[in-house]
Amino acid sequence: MKKENSTNSLNERYLLNTCDFNYVLKLIGGRWKSQIIFSIAHGNNRFSLIKQDLDNISDQVLGRQLRNLEIEGIIEKTEIPLSIPKGIQYDFTEKADSLIPLLRELCLWGGQQKDRIKAHDHKKA
Repeated sequence: MKKENSTNSLNERYLLNTCDFNYVLKLIGGRWKSQIIFSIAHGNNRFSLIKQDLDNISDQVLGRQLRNLEIEGIIEKTEIPLSIPKGIQYDFTEKADSLIPLLRELCLWGGQQKDRIKAHDHKKA
């Protein structure tokens, strides 16, 4: 837990208040968050399905990041009625519906940049 008046906390608040993109990075920039978002976008809307899709993530990290995404208003957790054992599914909020296309574009851009770097490194070799 960060101290509220630590330099790190003060810097984080400053950056969040001065640049809207920093806010976006806070929403999606945690470890595994973007992969979790894309997994849900591909229909993996239950904990076990996300875990199966992202097999290297621990249960603890997945649970924490799902809670963070819920707190940030990206996903909402819904109990599946009459399921035994009790089932939970995760769905996108309206906030996320407008975010997903932007994330896809960023992924395309990132892939293009990665390809350029690979091509440049290949020329040097």
